[in-house]
Amino acid sequence: MKFYQGKIYHVYNRGNNRLKIFFERENYFFFLNKMRSHLADHCDILAWCLMPNHFHWMIRVHDNYEQNSDDNKEEKGAPNIQPLNRSISVLLSSYTKAMNRKYDRTGSLFQKRTKAKELDLNEDRDDQYPLICFLYIHQNPVKAKLADKLEKWNFSSFQDYAGLRNGSLCDKELAVDLLKLPSDYKKFMALSYQTLPDDLIDGLF
Repeated sequence: MKFYQGKIYHVYNRGNNRLKIFFERENYFFFLNKMRSHLADHCDILAWCLMPNHFHWMIRVHDNYEQNSDDNKEEKGAPNIQPLNRSISVLLSSYTKAMNRKYDRTGSLFQKRTKAKELDLNEDRDDQYPLICFLYIHQNPVKAKLADKLEKWNFSSFQDYAGLRNGSLCDKELAVDLLKLPSDYKKFMALSYQTLPDDLIDGLF
């Protein structure tokens, strides 16, 4: 994964063989705390959703993000690893170790590679991928039939944007500004529930 200053990305991964990565309610909160501690130095979180066997983040990389890691010099014979990549890797590996200890399991929990898709913020086009990604991430639990309404799934940022919870993990002001989200509750809900064309969804991956 390569991350660039000021760019927006859809970041996602799932459990090995599509198996669970969250086994009980407290695991979700543990993972969210790791997101807060490992991502904040490099990017702003615009939206997130945690599902039983996968996760989605929508992030915007900080404008002052430095791509190269100072503690991983090429002269040591190792390739440069971007600090955000390193933070994501540490987040997932430390979460895996904690789950392995807690549930007496071994081996990898996540698929080998976390993926990131850069989303083009282009106001001159109709295919507004950052907005499509924002809506897609929040619609995931309903599409998976884990909830019958977006606002009933506790483990996404939708409740924060809908004013049902006062979470601080997302930079809501930044997201509202970038995505031109409506301030009116009814208009926001109507936007959030709109059907997304499959061809636009394909552009998120």
